[in-house]
Amino acid sequence: MIFKIVSLFLVGMALMAMFGKLTVPGVKRLTDAKCKSCGKFSFGKRCDCKERK
Repeated sequence: MIFKIVSLFLVGMALMAMFGKLTVPGVKRLTDAKCKSCGKFSFGKRCDCKERK
């Protein structure tokens, strides 16, 4: 019984590790859409953080 629980736990941890290594398409494009100074997303327009200062 304990062997079954331990093996299921290890299989579950292995599955979580594999899903953690997955890369989502479009993540690089999302990180490039952030403003370099304030971190706000700016899709299609310039960020006005420098104008507010």
